[in-house]
Formats: sequence, structure tokens, C-alpha cells
Amino acid sequence: MPYSYRGEIIISGLGKLKALPEEERPREKLMAQGTASLSNLELLTVILGTGCRGRGVTELAGHLLTAFGGLRGLATTDPWELSKVTGMGKAKAAQVTAALALGQRANQLDARQKRVVQSPADAAAVFCSDLRFLAKEHFRCLVLDVKNQILTNELVSIGTLNASLVHPREVFRPAISRAGAGVILAHNHPSGDPTPSREDLGLTKRLAECGNLLGIEVLDHIIIGDNTFISLREKGIL
Repeated sequence: MPYSYRGEIIISGLGKLKALPEEERPREKLMAQGTASLSNLELLTVILGTGCRGRGVTELAGHLLTAFGGLRGLATTDPWELSKVTGMGKAKAAQVTAALALGQRANQLDARQKRVVQSPADAAAVFCSDLRFLAKEHFRCLVLDVKNQILTNELVSIGTLNASLVHPREVFRPAISRAGAGVILAHNHPSGDPTPSREDLGLTKRLAECGNLLGIEVLDHIIIGDNTFISLREKGIL
């Protein structure tokens, strides 16, 4: 429905990198063939750079992917927790956390470069990298101009595991400051199930009413789950 205004887990078994032919070593392979040719294990091996006494870098990378449930687990693990793993320490934990954060930001940048949001799927693509793996509910507001071009994507609130406290003043502040014509709201369900709660429905109707008073249309409210989403516009709530 168009808008209009009204992880991979791999166990290490490769041994020491020096035993591999040079063209098969992750760093050399990346330089020669690009990142698409590398597995998650190999990419993490490049990020880590070195292993530790008794545990080679490939084995360390495999252990991290297995112990933390693949890339999804690593992306949501506190760096202090990573630093406790034998062979990691604060420096390597920071490297891994920073690399994964850069990847998430690159996804956001790619989505925003498209600029125009015309459907719930477009909106979900913008929000997914921000919200999909978070352990608490985060509420965001995407501000659009009259051509459905993105003006800004703002974090409004961070709630508990079960609820977000959202005030209309905070929701519409970025739209007012950017002279936005409409907003698309979004929040995640840490459970992975995007089915809207009674509170979600009530909040959506309240914000839509506030938007009408301000002349800023609430185009949609997207609920992000685990690799899925629900649009309250498509459900007929808006």
C-alpha cells in the first residue's frame, strides 16, 4: 500500500592461518576477491587480526560466533562481556563491537540515500537495521517532506522489555523543527513477534489525533519483529 498524504553460526576447523595457501587466507582473499567471497567466520578473523596463546585467530573467531549465537548475538552483546572471553581483552572486544556498529550504520546510510519512502516495506527497510536486534523497545520517528523524502530519523524513547513511554511532544518535535509534512512511527518488539498490543493500538490512535491537530500526518506505525514487520496502516488502524 503506497503512502500518500491526506546470523550464521560457524565452528572453526581451519587451523592456523599460516597453514593455508596465501590466496585462501581471509585478508588476502578479501583484497583479491572482495568481501562477498568471505564467510562470517573469515570476516571476523580479519577484524580480530590475531589470536592468543593456544588459540589461533580463526579458532577464536569461530568460538565467538558459536558462543554468542552468530552475528546477531555478537551485535547485541556488551563489549565488556566480549572482553571476558579468553584471547579477547578490551582492545579486541572494542574492535568487534565497532566493526558491527559500522556495518549497521552503513545499512542505515544505504536506506536513507534512497530518500523516498513510498510503502510500508520501504519504511521497514529504513528501520530494520536500527531496531531488529535490540533487547529493549526503542521508539523512532521518521520525518518526511511532501514528496515522501526522508528529512530525519530520530530516536524518541527507549522503554523496558515490555513497553515504551512515548510523549507526543517528543514524537512531533523533530517534525516541527524540520517542517515535516508527515511522520512514520516505528518501534521494535524484542520478543520477535510484531503483533501489535492493545497499548500499541491506543498509542497510535492518540498520536494520529495529535498529528491532525498539528497538521502533521501520521502515515504509518511500523512494528519490527525478528526478520518481519507489521504495518498498522495496512491493518487499517490508520
